[in-house]
Amino acid sequence: MNREPFTRRRFLETTLATTVALPLVVASAEKAATALPEPSARKLPRWRGFNLLEKFTARREPNPPFRAEDFEWIREWGFDFVRLPMSYHCWAKGDPSAWLKLDESQLKHVDDAVNLGRRLGVHVNLNLHRAPGYCVNPPDEPLDLFKDAQALDACAFHWGHFARRYRGISNTNLSFDLLNEPKDLPDGDYIRVVRTLVAAIRAEDPQRLIIADGLRWGRKPVPGLADLGIGQSTRGYDPMRISHHKASWVKGENWPTPTWPLNPDGPDRWDKDRIRREIVKPWKDLENAGVGVHVGEWGAFQHTPHDVALRWMGDFLDLWKEAGWGWALWNFRGSFGILDSERADVKYEDFRGHRLDRAMLELLRVG
Repeated sequence: MNREPFTRRRFLETTLATTVALPLVVASAEKAATALPEPSARKLPRWRGFNLLEKFTARREPNPPFRAEDFEWIREWGFDFVRLPMSYHCWAKGDPSAWLKLDESQLKHVDDAVNLGRRLGVHVNLNLHRAPGYCVNPPDEPLDLFKDAQALDACAFHWGHFARRYRGISNTNLSFDLLNEPKDLPDGDYIRVVRTLVAAIRAEDPQRLIIADGLRWGRKPVPGLADLGIGQSTRGYDPMRISHHKASWVKGENWPTPTWPLNPDGPDRWDKDRIRREIVKPWKDLENAGVGVHVGEWGAFQHTPHDVALRWMGDFLDLWKEAGWGWALWNFRGSFGILDSERADVKYEDFRGHRLDRAMLELLRVG
């Protein structure tokens, strides 16, 4: 563990080291990179990309760095955004007595990702998927972010550290997404926590672009945050009988094989019009009130029939393009992604040693 302050000089040294270490292929990708759009909390750009999971959960062995080739391929295919959902356990212990002791060897990997994004024209969005006091996934944290002052102070410390660490990097390159998928809380409890975290960030970097996930696991807009001058992030997982078919963590193993539209002749029909009414419209109303919107996560699990997943995804993409919103697929490599998803009903294409879902890639590229 190393608590030495991360100075601007050390950040420049890290940048130089990363630049020297990048493979030659980066040079060609960099030439192809176009200028990223200038973001505003009132109107977030239509960033399109993927979640990268190297720090998603802490591993028994040290977590690996983010992969340069992921950034290169994302840029090569015409995308410009990565969201990094991270567990603070990667660089700090879960014991509240050690919450403020940071492991620089792991944080350097985040520096490298920020630098890769800057070089290649890929916006990097940092997210605390597991924060001191809260995670949507088990196990529970020892204290509760929404009830215990020590947890909130620690979470503010971590965000303040990131704000200080990356102060001066343009919002075109970097943004912060405070807390992944807060549960079904009273608005007031969540608003209090968000205001505290925003204040901690702005004390170190007043200009940093900040985004907050909606309530109810990212589904519900929070108008009470509108005066803070931050964006909000929503999700694209509804209906979950499509997105999470056979997913054990939501007890979807025994759900019937879905179609799209879902339940077309039943009382609980899901189709494109219902998504527009129930999923898109509330967030469009929030945007019309001056709050920028982005879809931080979406996608279909590997067991959803491929043709069903593509039709459902196509309807979401049409609606988001109509709304002017960007999105980040969960994930890039893996069970929701375009590489190595291990779907049983896909004819994969070999891509540099990986199994590429070409049909999904091409759908996303025009989305």
